[in-house]
Amino acid sequence: MAHWLRLITGRITQVTKMAETQLTQDLYDAANRMRISAIEMTIASKSGHPTSSCSAAEILATLFFHEMKYDIATPKCASADRFILSKGHACPILYAAWEEAGLLTHEQVLSLRKIDSDIEGHPTPRLNFIDVATGSLGQGLSCAAGMAYVGKYIDKASYRVYCLMGDGETAEGSIWEAAAFASYYKLDNLVALVDVNRLGQSQETALGHHMETYKARFAAFGFHAIVVDGNDVNALLVAYAEAKSVKDKPVAILCKTLKGKGIVDIEDMDNWHGKPVPASTIEPIRALLKGSEKGKLKAQKPVMDAPELKFEIGKIKMSSPPEYNLGDKVATRAAYGTALVKLGDSCDRVIGLDGDTKNSTFSEKLLKKHPGQFIECFIAEQNLVGVGIGAGCRGRTIPFCSTFAAFFTRAADQLRMGAVSFANLKCAGSHVGVSIGEDGPSQMALEDLAMFRAIPDSTVFYPADAVSAERATEMAANIEGIVFIRTGRPALPVLYKNDEVFEIGKGKIVRQTPNDKILIIGAGVTLYEALKAADTLAAEGIEACVLDPFCIKPLDKDLIVEHSKRVGGRVITVEDHYQAGGVGEAVAAALSDEAHVRIRSLCVRSVPRSGPPDALVELFGISAKSIVEAVKNF
Repeated sequence: MAHWLRLITGRITQVTKMAETQLTQDLYDAANRMRISAIEMTIASKSGHPTSSCSAAEILATLFFHEMKYDIATPKCASADRFILSKGHACPILYAAWEEAGLLTHEQVLSLRKIDSDIEGHPTPRLNFIDVATGSLGQGLSCAAGMAYVGKYIDKASYRVYCLMGDGETAEGSIWEAAAFASYYKLDNLVALVDVNRLGQSQETALGHHMETYKARFAAFGFHAIVVDGNDVNALLVAYAEAKSVKDKPVAILCKTLKGKGIVDIEDMDNWHGKPVPASTIEPIRALLKGSEKGKLKAQKPVMDAPELKFEIGKIKMSSPPEYNLGDKVATRAAYGTALVKLGDSCDRVIGLDGDTKNSTFSEKLLKKHPGQFIECFIAEQNLVGVGIGAGCRGRTIPFCSTFAAFFTRAADQLRMGAVSFANLKCAGSHVGVSIGEDGPSQMALEDLAMFRAIPDSTVFYPADAVSAERATEMAANIEGIVFIRTGRPALPVLYKNDEVFEIGKGKIVRQTPNDKILIIGAGVTLYEALKAADTLAAEGIEACVLDPFCIKPLDKDLIVEHSKRVGGRVITVEDHYQAGGVGEAVAAALSDEAHVRIRSLCVRSVPRSGPPDALVELFGISAKSIVEAVKNF
């Protein structure tokens, strides 16, 4: 009996080894076909990054045809594994992987970088298998961490997230912000891969092939770190198996590769970054193929365990309307926090993220009532925005990121790439302008409107009181895209009734008479200064119309044009912001085609200083007194 058992066991082992040998060869063939395709598409486009692609061929082949679970019929299935190519310049190998999988044709990939093709020079979500745009290096891991957080703690599903980075981009601080976040939250469903091919764009990278240094760095950040030969299929498969056994830690697989792997006379050679290689290099790679047919390897199907979503953007309502009394003093930042809780009551997919300012932005209100809908990102604003972008992918959450508005400028590139990603991200920035007072200029957001207005297809709200702040937050949840809500520190009187109706791109006239001689446009704190100025002017026989734009982008051009004409073409804008990119320039653009209209802008024109809020508003020329003087000198 024992004899027969040994025979059967031996036969099974032999068959298994034969199967493993065949799998290995199939994966090498897939990798080499992908190399050939990447070279061919970059030759066709006369540009691109074939050497950066070829170093990662085995990594993608093993991921796509052995490790990851997905369905080419629905690449963004909620339950499918996610893949982020942080080293976006290597997209030819990603396109080649989807060609090998059967989603793309060879004809399609040969359209790389053509103006009428979505097979772009760096990946964007114009393609149905791309979640986030990459190419500005150092951002992919944050987005991946956001996806992994949602997978583990919100979806509570089995899908895993894989992010492939280049070795050069690990010099970016944002990578280590993301690494710290992933470790803190024990994201054991996240696998970070680094293609350590040694060569950067212009020279060898800082660490070259010092793999133990990479390992020590990731380990120091709390990762389970594995060093492998990244051009060895079997080594990669072993590493993936080890990664799946790790609990309560993210995994970093550090792949030692050769740039241009497989390309004769170019492999591991400098000065070949971002250049097509000769067509003659294809045949030696083709000679390595052992006969495994394209399409033989199939991805595993996802385990369909991501929950079905029960919300619809456009139909999300706060659990209750605003509840204020006219004249009550409430800071718009506090009203934002109240509205966030009400949205969280109605929709468990509304989440808040903050950078350790939650007791100032008042996002802590959501944390206190719905702790499972809040992510603390600590003082790492680039990662805060990146995690928010990742968390919003595939419509799994509606993320609201909040911090001091000044600190969003640190994440300007993440926001820029968020626009390229068609991200659904809400940003609430508090502590704006000189009106924050004694904290001084380092804390004063005076460029934030300019930055968010410059983002394509963004929406920018600047609510003046608590009622409008709640409604702006509610509207933000129902807009697809990047939205900015500018909130203030001072507690100011409630201007609007609780049932006041607000709309995107619609302003409000808060004071007018039939005898108005000038239009004053104020926003946030300066709206109150404008109202005080109008009272002073009225006492002297000069009537002024006061307009609250509420939404700075899109701006209510029709309302502004109507009342500028009504008052005889005299317009003053006043804002707690620098001139460039602010309210004044937005209004000037809206009135640029109107004849006989004159505009004067009151704004902060120099670097401010610490001091009491009222004194600073006066010192920098945006007070009621300054408005009165400007009207009289018009």
